[in-house]
Order: sequence, then C-alpha cells, then structure tokens
Amino acid sequence: MQKDSELLEVLRPIQDPELFISIVELGLIYGVEKNDPENITVELTLTSPGCPIGPQIMAQIQQTLLEKVEGVKNVDVKLIWDPPWDPKVNCSEEAKMQLGIF
Repeated sequence: MQKDSELLEVLRPIQDPELFISIVELGLIYGVEKNDPENITVELTLTSPGCPIGPQIMAQIQQTLLEKVEGVKNVDVKLIWDPPWDPKVNCSEEAKMQLGIF
C-alpha cells in the first residue's frame, strides 16, 4: 500500500497518547491511500501488540480523515503487525531524537 503524502499530513497532528509524538513521525502508519473519492484505507501498527490505546488511535484516525478530507464517507483502519514496529527503522530522525535513539 502507498503512503499518500497529503493524507499523511492530515494525520500528522495525531499523537501517540503515551509518547506525545506524532503517529506519522513514529512510523506507525504503514500505508494510507484514497481508494476512490469516498473511501480511504489506512494500515497502522502499534508500538507493541499489547498497546492498550490502539482502539483510541484507530478512532482518531477515522474521525480525523472523515472530518478533514472532503467527500470521504468511509475510512477502513487495518491493524498490521508484520513487519513489527522498530523505532530504529520506522521513526523519523526527529522522533528518534525525542525518544533518545541515536
């Protein structure tokens, strides 16, 4: 799945509520694309399989895209575990600095 840069910008303000870092900067969005004018699909992972805030982040993604992207009527957020999230690989340089990863 592709990562639509305009849709990533819409999602950028959503923060992981425990780390207070953008889910985009953390690299938690594995893919996001507009399938047609009314439908968006998002592939998301979490920092760990036992992450208790997964449903909250998924709901935020859905609500944000429905509110901010004109004409969208359906947002399908899929939870993906493969490949596993690795902050050394997935995070932006800015997020790595915030997490103390050098």
